[in-house]
Amino acid sequence: MNDSPLALLGGEPAVAVPGRHFAWPPITDADRQAVARQMETAVSIPDRSGVIADLEDALASCLGVRHVVTTCTGTAALHSMYAAAGIGPGDEVIVPALTFHATATPLFHLGAHPVLADVDDRGQLDLDDAARRVTARTKAVVAVHLWGLPEDMDALTSFADEHELMLLEDGSHAHGATWNGQRTGTFGTASAFSLNGPKPLSAGEGGFVATDDTELYYRVLLHGQYNKRCRREIPVTHPLARFAVTGMGLKLRIHPLAAALARAQLTRLEEHLTGRQVVAARMCAALEGMPGIRLPALPVAARPSWYALPLRYEPAELGGLPIERFLDALHAEGATEADQPGSTCPLHTHPLFQTPGTLLPGYADGQGLPAGGFPAADYVHAMTLKLPVWHHENDVRLADAYATAIAKVATHAKDLL
Repeated sequence: MNDSPLALLGGEPAVAVPGRHFAWPPITDADRQAVARQMETAVSIPDRSGVIADLEDALASCLGVRHVVTTCTGTAALHSMYAAAGIGPGDEVIVPALTFHATATPLFHLGAHPVLADVDDRGQLDLDDAARRVTARTKAVVAVHLWGLPEDMDALTSFADEHELMLLEDGSHAHGATWNGQRTGTFGTASAFSLNGPKPLSAGEGGFVATDDTELYYRVLLHGQYNKRCRREIPVTHPLARFAVTGMGLKLRIHPLAAALARAQLTRLEEHLTGRQVVAARMCAALEGMPGIRLPALPVAARPSWYALPLRYEPAELGGLPIERFLDALHAEGATEADQPGSTCPLHTHPLFQTPGTLLPGYADGQGLPAGGFPAADYVHAMTLKLPVWHHENDVRLADAYATAIAKVATHAKDLL
C-alpha cells in the first residue's frame, strides 16, 4: 500500500472502512439495562445511597482510597477539589501551560491565581520552570496526566515536598493508569477525574474527587452536595456540621442515570484498558522509526490509560512539510479520526487567561503571563498529531490501517512539497 500514490493525489486510500471509525463509550446491553433499571428506581438521589453509594464505593476500591465524591462534571470535581483544599483569594497554584482549560479555570472562581509553568519536550510539567514560579503565595502544584500518560510522580512528589506545596492531581484522561504500579490519582492530597463522554471511564457527563483526607472529604461535600448528604455524613460534633443544610450553596451532584452508566462501565474498565494497551503497542511498533513521526517516550514505570495516542510530528525529517498538509493527506487516506488537539492547548492562548478581568472582576489583564510566553507548550501543541486508541480485537485491522496510512503519507511526503 505504501508504494501506491497518495489518495490526495489520486491514489486509493489506505483506510477503506466507511463511516465513523471511533465512538466512545462502547454501549452494551448491560449498560442499557443498568440505566433502565435506574429509571425505575430513582432519577433523583439527594444523599449517598443507591447507585451513588455503589459507584463511589467501587471507585474508592478501584483506586484504593478512603473517600470518593461524585460530581456532575469533571470541571465541577476540580472546582470542589480546589475549594476543599482551602485554596482561596490570593493563593497561587502551579498548573502546566499545556492542558485542558478546566484544570485551571475553577481557580478563578475561588479568587486564586493559576500560575502557568512551561512543559518539557514530552509535554509534561517542566519542574525547573515550575520552581522559578514558586512564591510565598504558592499553595499547590497540579499534576496533569495528559492523554492518559502518567506524569513522573516520583519527581513531582519530590518537587512538592521540597517546596512545601500541596500536590493535587487532574486525572481526567487517566482512569486506571499507573506509575510504578500505583494508580494515578492517589499520589497527592486529592485528585479530580472527569467522566465525560470520551474519557476511558464514561458516564456521558460526570466526575469525581478522590482523597484519603477525611477533613478534605467533608469540605468537598459542603462545596457541592449540601443538605441530606452533608447532614448524614458530617458528624454533628464537627465544627462544619452547622453548615450542612446549605453547604457553600452549590449543587454539583451527579445524575443517577449517569452514575448507573458509569457503574456498568467500571466493571469493564480493566478489559478496555488491556485492549487499549494491546492496540497502542501494535500501532507504536508499526510506526517505530518512521521518518517525521516520534512516538511518546514511556518510562518503564508508566502504564498509560491511552485516552489518546499523541504523536510528535517532525517536519524537518520530511523536507519541512507543514503539519497541516500532512494531516490533509492523512484524512484523504481515510484516517479521518486523526487530528491536532483543539481545546487542549496552551492556556495562555485563551482570551480568559490573557484578559480575565473582562469576565472576572478583580483580575488584572495579563496577570501571570510572563514575557516570552511558554515556547515549549506552543511547540509541543503545534507538532502533536492525536490518534484514537481502540480497545477491541475487532478494531485491530482498523488500527493497522491507520498506521499504514501514516506510513504511506510519511513515505510519500516529497510528493506533497
